[in-house]
Amino acid sequence: SGIAPLYKTLTEASNPAGDVKWNFEKFLIGRDGAIIGRYKSGVGPDDATLKAAIEAALGKAG
Repeated sequence: SGIAPLYKTLTEASNPAGDVKWNFEKFLIGRDGAIIGRYKSGVGPDDATLKAAIEAALGKAG
């Protein structure tokens, strides 16, 4: 199929799985390459939940 491997992995292995619904949907990827989280386009870059997840991921030893 014509789906890029990265897009296929992100949309199949994230929770929730499924196609990207709108621009600015975000995927948080850990240092080990594992998908940590998926955030809808309505979640802004300064959203407390997203920031906490990023800070937690950065705090993990890699």
